[in-house]
Amino acid sequence: MQRARLGRYGLLSVTGEDARAFLHAQLTNDVQGLAPDRAALAGWCSAQGRLLASFLVIPAPQGFLLQLARDIAPAVAKRLGMFVLRSKVKLADESAAWVQDGLWDADFQQPEVVWKDGVVTVRVGERRYIQLGPAISEQPNATEEDWILREIRAGRPFISSATQDKFVPQMVNLEKLGGVDFQKGCYPGQEIVARAQYRGQVKRRMVQMQGAAQPGEEFNGGTVVDAARGELLVVAPV
Repeated sequence: MQRARLGRYGLLSVTGEDARAFLHAQLTNDVQGLAPDRAALAGWCSAQGRLLASFLVIPAPQGFLLQLARDIAPAVAKRLGMFVLRSKVKLADESAAWVQDGLWDADFQQPEVVWKDGVVTVRVGERRYIQLGPAISEQPNATEEDWILREIRAGRPFISSATQDKFVPQMVNLEKLGGVDFQKGCYPGQEIVARAQYRGQVKRRMVQMQGAAQPGEEFNGGTVVDAARGELLVVAPV
């Protein structure tokens, strides 16, 4: 099994008796029906339907954890908190308090989400897991770039400060990965996201390419979403 310590991810906690309903009303995916042993990809959009963040939504004992790019975590926490209003919700940036590891070539026999002794292990792909906790005793034997390369090959989008507010969810294939529920109720940007889906207005899609570029840069007529060791995810014309 390979293990890498992940510094590029931040973490928000959303707790309180209205946490589930609050997130359901804000994110692109169905949080209302999310089971305790399941995690979900989701996006948070502007009113113009552009992604402000991509989340891995993880049910927690007191609410939910939202894994996202660390460089946007403080700003997202502040902006998302503006929508709490009178809801019984507490939202906090817990990025500095949690250790996050990526595991692959692992053979855990478990449900998708398992909590044990304050550490949560989440399956995110074939023999690939995220592990989060206030402390993780196991030491890494691989690099974060090794992990990023596997994320790229799995086609998983990562919205950071370099790519924030650039793409509707379909441009990064979020709906193909199960991160958009078109049957749920309204959320910010929902009408634009739905229109793009049903009117065939998505003219750019995320594809894998090879080359030297960084997220946010233009490459071969497209915009780089993620990059590691010469492998790229690029939103390009289709």
